[in-house]
Amino acid sequence: MSDRIGIGVCILPDAPWSEVVDTWRAAEDLGFGHAWTYDHLTWSGLPDHAWFAAFPTLAAAAGVTSRIGLGTFVSSPNTHHPAQLVREALSLHDLSEGRFLLGIGAGGDTDASVAWPGATIGERSARFREFTAIVGELLRSDGVGFDGTHYRFERADSLPGPPNAEGRIGIPLLVAANGPKALALAAREGDGWITYGGKASTDAAWWELVAGAAERMDQTRASAGRSRPLRRILGLDSAPTYPFGGVDLFEDAVGRAAALGFTDVVCTWPRTSPPYAGSPDTVRRVAARLL
Repeated sequence: MSDRIGIGVCILPDAPWSEVVDTWRAAEDLGFGHAWTYDHLTWSGLPDHAWFAAFPTLAAAAGVTSRIGLGTFVSSPNTHHPAQLVREALSLHDLSEGRFLLGIGAGGDTDASVAWPGATIGERSARFREFTAIVGELLRSDGVGFDGTHYRFERADSLPGPPNAEGRIGIPLLVAANGPKALALAAREGDGWITYGGKASTDAAWWELVAGAAERMDQTRASAGRSRPLRRILGLDSAPTYPFGGVDLFEDAVGRAAALGFTDVVCTWPRTSPPYAGSPDTVRRVAARLL
């Protein structure tokens, strides 16, 4: 099955590096294709818990791994200026010897309440469209200027580039999207698309949401006339039943995702307590069967 779909893990930045370094090493040693971490100011799932920054965490992970892809799940305008984000991405691209995966999204409500209190969903969506356009342009070109509603600057450099033969520096731009405008943005600007499907009370209902999102992306790509490949990444954590709850359960989720055209799945590494309470032994058994 691993020949058909990439399998990755998300390791929350909720503990000191000394406590999680072995988890990052294990993700690589077990054969997972990519490992991610959340990029938030704080997270509603653990509102009163310790929380560490994504980019330093990934830089440390780059130093103790050599093969596995390393990504943000996801970075947003709530936490980054687009030009500074590209600068940080270029540094991680260098530190990881080309393994960095740049996931971006509009950002969660909790971070928005800190970074931009009172902003409407429409305002946040408009800001994200500008943010994505700038990041995409900086991954293709040097000396970018922008005069928009939310961002204005005369020149932003993207050296040490330079862009690769395909016209991009080599960092995959993966755009999180669920609504129509965001899906169009992902199809237009992204090398890949990230979705969590939506929220549902049953597994069956959640997979219906995922199938609907996949169908809408197919329609969006067709309308946009996009011919180049689009990586499709499904975050499994929003399913009512946590997929790392059992090997058969996880294998079923991977099979369903592959059948819907997803190229990759990502699931959060188990914690000792909710959310995502589970056993690392299940992860090891999943890896032994699927990887």
